[in-house]
Amino acid sequence: MSADVPDGAPIVLFDGVCNLCNGFVQFLVPRDTDEQFYFASLQSDVATELLAEHDLPTDDLESIVLIEGDDCYVKSAAVLRIAQLLGGVYALLGPFRYLPRPIRDLAYELVAANRYRLFGKKEQCMMPTGDVRSRFLE
Repeated sequence: MSADVPDGAPIVLFDGVCNLCNGFVQFLVPRDTDEQFYFASLQSDVATELLAEHDLPTDDLESIVLIEGDDCYVKSAAVLRIAQLLGGVYALLGPFRYLPRPIRDLAYELVAANRYRLFGKKEQCMMPTGDVRSRFLE
């Protein structure tokens, strides 16, 4: 992993060929005005290493994953934690964490299972440009 990532910095792992996941990252980047988030596609070696370190499956994972120091969040918990870290209006999603996780994750899994059919799929992972590129781990 890149030595430029501060210890404990939140790292968002996403499906790099999924249009919905790429759209989520493209939504997140300009709203992350503190530039606290780093990103890696689930298809990258960095993601494989991080997933293994946190005892998560390294193949066929259909989820946004947030790694934050020793903590890791998947599915709806990842989205809610990202919203909390963004703050502002996005923190209004916070009360959803009180819904039972199985209910939150059921809705998440429904979208995840159909994401390629609903939103399409890229042939290759998104390549970031400009200043944002330094926040994408390879």
